[in-house]
Amino acid sequence: MVIERNLGEQPIGEIMRELNLKPNDLIVASKVQMTHKMVSRAVKGRRLTSRTKQIVLDALKNATGTNYSLKDLFNY
Repeated sequence: MVIERNLGEQPIGEIMRELNLKPNDLIVASKVQMTHKMVSRAVKGRRLTSRTKQIVLDALKNATGTNYSLKDLFNY
């Protein structure tokens, strides 16, 4: 069985466009080390570890002040 790693653009991409957020905005808002690559992979739909998904979620919450959940950002 092959695990599909490319899952298509994720809802986080749409949220970031609507709020006019750039990847750097999330990196600056993150309280832990975060890279542009992590944000890029999240938006493009590369399968992420649960830890990385949580880092992205926390950074988006910090950047927007809105209480999102993982289901709001990822459809897998």
